[in-house]
Amino acid sequence: MCGTCGCADPANEVSMTDTLTGTKVILNGGHEHSHDHSHDDHHHGHDEPHSHGPGGEIIPLEVAVLSKNDKFAAQNRGWFEGRGVVALNLVSSPGSGKTTLLEATIRMMAGKTKISVIEGDQMTSNDAERIKAAGARAIQINTGAGCHLEADMVAEAAKSLDPEKGSILMIENVGNLVCPAMFDLGERMKIAVISTTEGEDKPIKYPHMFRAVELVVINKMDLAPHVDFDEATCRKNIATVNPNAEVLCLSAKTGEGMEAWCRKLEEIAVG
Repeated sequence: MCGTCGCADPANEVSMTDTLTGTKVILNGGHEHSHDHSHDDHHHGHDEPHSHGPGGEIIPLEVAVLSKNDKFAAQNRGWFEGRGVVALNLVSSPGSGKTTLLEATIRMMAGKTKISVIEGDQMTSNDAERIKAAGARAIQINTGAGCHLEADMVAEAAKSLDPEKGSILMIENVGNLVCPAMFDLGERMKIAVISTTEGEDKPIKYPHMFRAVELVVINKMDLAPHVDFDEATCRKNIATVNPNAEVLCLSAKTGEGMEAWCRKLEEIAVG
C-alpha cells in the first residue's frame, strides 16, 4: 500500500497546472497517514499504517484511503456520464510510450472526436506541453512523491478542463504498474500500455494491474525484431492473468496498428 512509499503523506505537495493559462494550483493532498505516537494500550503495531475512525476504532490505512477515493470516483463517474464524456485511464510503466501514443491519436482523430488529456507525473509539465502541441487541451497534475493519481485530483482537473459533450478524456496516469491498479478514478475503462522493450512477462509480474484492465495495448511493435519480443508469449501471459482482456498491437511511432486503435476508441465512445 502506498503509505509505505510515502505518497500518502499529506506533506507531499500535489499541484495542477493548466497549460492554457499557465496557472498553477496546489491541490489538497491530505490523506490519512501513519504516525509514531504511542498509546498506553497498543491495539496495533506502528509498523502498520492506520487511521482512527470517529469512534476511536482502528481502521487499516488502505481501507480508509480507498474508501475515501471511491466516494470521489463515484462522483466523477456521475459527472462524466452526465456530460457525455468518456474517461479512459491509461496505465503503464514509465517509458512505455503513453504520451507518444496520445500525440499520434490526437492527430489521427482530429476533426472526428474531441480529445482532452489529464497528465499525471511526479514533476514537470513536459507531457502536457507535448499534448497541447499535438492539438488537444491538457492539464498537468504533479503528484510530487506520489506514485499515482487519485479521484479527487482528477475531479479538480476535469472541472478545470471542462471537456466537451461527446468527447474523450484521456487520463495518463503516473508511470507505475502497482498503485494505480487500486485507485478508481471514475473512468469508463482502464487501458494498460506496455512496450516490446519491456519483455513479455509484465502481465504475470504485475497481475493486479492486468486484471483491472479491459484493454492492453502493446506498443513499439517496430522494435520487436530488435529486442527479441515474442508477441505470442506476451498474449499468452495476458490471457493467463485476464482472459477477457482485448489486446491491440501497434507502433505509435510508425503508425502500424493505429487505425485499429482509433476505431476501438470510437467504439468505446459510442458504446
